[in-house]
Amino acid sequence: MPPMDASSPPTIDIEALGFDRGAHLLIKHALACVPMGATLRVLSYAPEFHAHVSAWCRAQGHTVGCETEGCAHIVRGGYQVGRWRDAERCGRANPRAPRAVAEHPRATWGLAARGAMVEAGGPEWGFALDHKQEIWAEEAADLYRQAVAAQWNPETAVDWNAPFELPEEIEDAVVQVMTYLIENENAALLVPARFLGRVHPHFREIMQLLAIQIADEARHVEVFSRRARLKNREPALSTVGGQSSLKALFDEPDFSVAAFLLSVLGEGTFVNLLNFRHAHAPDPVTRQIARLAARDEAHHVAFGMGHLLYRLQQEPVLRVRFANAVEIRHDRLAATSGLNEEVFDALVLLAAGAWSPKAIAVGFERVRMLKAEMAEGRRLRLGKLGFEESVAARLSSLHTRNFM
Repeated sequence: MPPMDASSPPTIDIEALGFDRGAHLLIKHALACVPMGATLRVLSYAPEFHAHVSAWCRAQGHTVGCETEGCAHIVRGGYQVGRWRDAERCGRANPRAPRAVAEHPRATWGLAARGAMVEAGGPEWGFALDHKQEIWAEEAADLYRQAVAAQWNPETAVDWNAPFELPEEIEDAVVQVMTYLIENENAALLVPARFLGRVHPHFREIMQLLAIQIADEARHVEVFSRRARLKNREPALSTVGGQSSLKALFDEPDFSVAAFLLSVLGEGTFVNLLNFRHAHAPDPVTRQIARLAARDEAHHVAFGMGHLLYRLQQEPVLRVRFANAVEIRHDRLAATSGLNEEVFDALVLLAAGAWSPKAIAVGFERVRMLKAEMAEGRRLRLGKLGFEESVAARLSSLHTRNFM
């Protein structure tokens, strides 16, 4: 840098480096050390230097002052001039700051990172879920970190080579239950997948939670399928009643209602079922995958509860809508058989462990207790959401007989 007196602006010499070869990087680096509104003197003998530096300054929000041959005086501008004059910051850069998450992010913020400066004139994105109260949960970031930490690899977390041989009827019962679990987990995968692409990216924690929930369910489908075929069998029966129950869930268009039916009622009930499968598993592979899947499902329930608690704080009247959704689904499924009879019988046999009258009686009682535990769990979760005790008990009893 050539010598200058104290009143001279800082100067850089970019020599013959043109803008087509990265000259702008040296100028940007030098401007970063110049206060807003101050001047940077740039020396250059690159061809067409003045034309290029003038065009670049206009695009960047700077102005070019007096010019002489091989010299330009750049007055540093900023986000409030030039191309950034009408830009806006989408939320705050600090995610821990109060109100860092906007209540209603603009459609023009699009895919920008929360806290970024968004240039004006961009496209509008049609994200349907763009109101915070529609999808938020206060503990979303913590729930995501917990879910990430709990991820597991089916290849290493499950000992697929563990030696065991089961009687034919017991293996058939395992395959039937796995078949039932697969179709229910397909539903638990597809429901959040329907909503994921509709979430405004400003609510990144919700996107992440839905994405990891989808990954969890995909993994569950994998391990349940592998267990069903582990002894060279094909999956068993899928009934109209079971599929009808799941379609009534899949067809729900509202995010909060779907979360209520899926996570609070369905997956909460499934945690009980998977814990039951773990306790009464006839083989080590079934025991391992039931334990791992139950842990994942508990995270999904926690997110559903967190979201609904947040939503109901904003709109307590929605309890009526949630209750109506349970009743409508119950009426819609009234003509179906509910839980696959083969699934119920398989659960009894697996809980019995043998074909003797005494063992079957014990297995039947264990399944009865499971259903009572499921109903009580639903009632307690509904109570936490603010439903009166009698209403919570009634809604719990109306939940689909297919469990999910």
